[in-house]
Amino acid sequence: MIQIGTKAPAFERATAYQNNDFKKISLNEYSGKWVVLFFYPRDFTFVCPTEIREFAKHQAKFSELGAEIIAVSTDSEWSHKNWFESDLPEVKYPVIADTTQEISKAYQVLNAEDGSAERGLFIIDPDGAIKYCLVSWGSVGRSVTETLRVLEALQSGDLCPVQWQAGEQTLGKA
Repeated sequence: MIQIGTKAPAFERATAYQNNDFKKISLNEYSGKWVVLFFYPRDFTFVCPTEIREFAKHQAKFSELGAEIIAVSTDSEWSHKNWFESDLPEVKYPVIADTTQEISKAYQVLNAEDGSAERGLFIIDPDGAIKYCLVSWGSVGRSVTETLRVLEALQSGDLCPVQWQAGEQTLGKA
């Protein structure tokens, strides 16, 4: 089981689609930055594009907070290219093609029955430690605004009560 506070499983030279091109990315390239790594089941589906678009809509806010967004599915880079160029041109963050399923396995989100990734979300701190994780059923989309709220709470370094928002009083130092 993935443990909060442990090092995030590394990936090296994963093929990603980004901005109409293919590139190789490694988790260590993001050392010193916050990373929001999210997994989604499949391209060309119904719930997935709602999340993918919402992350794209809030990408500037994540950047303001020093966080990089990376998406992962077990579909191929060619599937990503076809789908993103035709239906999701607003997405500028990398989308990894985890065709070997190794990254999905390492993050323990692989659905062994159909080979897709479950909806997993991991917030990784600048030192590479997992600070937050959420895995949900494939039919239920995640809240990107809640992801932003959690990121800001983690970055505050304080104890943050339920529904806390940036700028509100915290409960003190963690």
